[in-house]
Amino acid sequence: MGVQGAVKNIWQRLAGGTSVAAAEGDATRGERKTAMLPAILTPYRGATSTHAALPKPTPANLRRFAETPVVRRAINVVKDKVASMDWQVRVRRGYDIAAIDNAQEKLRVLRRCLEEPNAADSFRVLWEQVIEDLLVGGFGAVEMEATGDPLRPFHLWAVDGATIQIDSRWDGSPGKTRYAQATGRIGTDALVPLRDDELIYVRLNPRTHTPFGLGRLEVAFETVNQFLSANRYAGKLAANSVVQYALWLDEATPEQHDRMIRWWQDEIEGTGRVPVLSTPTKPEVLRFAGGTDADLRLQWQEMLIRLIANAFELPPMLLGVHGDVNRSTAGEFADEAFQSAVVPVAKLIAEHITRDLFAKKLGWREFEFCFNDLETRDETREVAMQKTLIECGVLTVDEVRQMRGLPPLADAGNRA
Repeated sequence: MGVQGAVKNIWQRLAGGTSVAAAEGDATRGERKTAMLPAILTPYRGATSTHAALPKPTPANLRRFAETPVVRRAINVVKDKVASMDWQVRVRRGYDIAAIDNAQEKLRVLRRCLEEPNAADSFRVLWEQVIEDLLVGGFGAVEMEATGDPLRPFHLWAVDGATIQIDSRWDGSPGKTRYAQATGRIGTDALVPLRDDELIYVRLNPRTHTPFGLGRLEVAFETVNQFLSANRYAGKLAANSVVQYALWLDEATPEQHDRMIRWWQDEIEGTGRVPVLSTPTKPEVLRFAGGTDADLRLQWQEMLIRLIANAFELPPMLLGVHGDVNRSTAGEFADEAFQSAVVPVAKLIAEHITRDLFAKKLGWREFEFCFNDLETRDETREVAMQKTLIECGVLTVDEVRQMRGLPPLADAGNRA
């Protein structure tokens, strides 16, 4: 096979693929032939000179940028809505609740464990942390711990997603390590191995060339950096820290020039007094800018806010830009924000809870987690639609009650 073939086999094994010889021998066994994440073999190209001065989007910088007012507003619009949304655990489509052993008891157990995932956190507190990491860096991680208690079969713990490493060579076996957490320690404690059924790892904007997701703040990182620079400059200018004018004294000697500076600094600057000058020639004020609000670059800052809103898939209206909003468009923008920014994140969280926690960890594939408020934001419209479906025979009353997180009528009567 030669040196070239041997080197190719080594690179393919590092990328999670198979060797040339193994691929030829296993072609009839249905195993994967393509290499996972081949882009990691591409030599790294450093930052160009254009962006060399910008800070790198490291986890520390991302979290620091997430604490600025505009970005915090964008994150909270999505995070608070998803975390405070009403939810339910129900039987999945294709399963009959009558054929499931202790179905109602299992539903109550899942509900109770999700409401109290551990001794310190509630459902909202836990998933707010995860959604924060998801929007900031595209990584949201939750550790799943089996307890062996039938009344509380699992515990959930929020994990810093930036510390999670992914093994690209994982072959799908549940007994093998797929993730590892970097603890920052030295020696055997440097990495904490985690199997696939021990960690929920949520990726936003997954791609084929990298095992990691892409957060919305990562997309807006450069724009946020420019906005902070423009905002800082405008703040200094508004506070008169950046002087945009100069005083010109014609035919003044160096001694008179120095005396004028000392007198202005000692007697006039910051005192509010009216300066009185008596000179043979009138001093002239040279302005370096217009002396208006245009010097603050407010339109440039507004454009940057619009770019940040686009990165977070939100209308600029929700970030404080109301220039193009009126009574007829405000409702449309709010609906657009809910459908484009909130619904995808909520469904992604629900799918991971159903697949990773219920199916993989507990083996209860007949149940699913879902949010109740994803179809429409108008309660009146939703009620009218459900009423029409009942009258047409498309849905039954119990099915509508299940959609709203309520028990069937028979169970409700027994509880009463």
